[in-house]
Amino acid sequence: MPLQAGLLEILACPACHSALEERDSELICTGQDCGLAYPVRDGIPVLLVDEARRPE
Repeated sequence: MPLQAGLLEILACPACHSALEERDSELICTGQDCGLAYPVRDGIPVLLVDEARRPE
């Protein structure tokens, strides 16, 4: 389910403050050294570092 228009423009990675991009049901950090994947549950981004998945 796509996020509300304009929401990605104001959201940033809590770990490194880089921009996020939406892929499937996750928000992926675009930072070169970070790359954390944050889940989106029921259309709500869960931007908690403890809930993020490390890149594989």
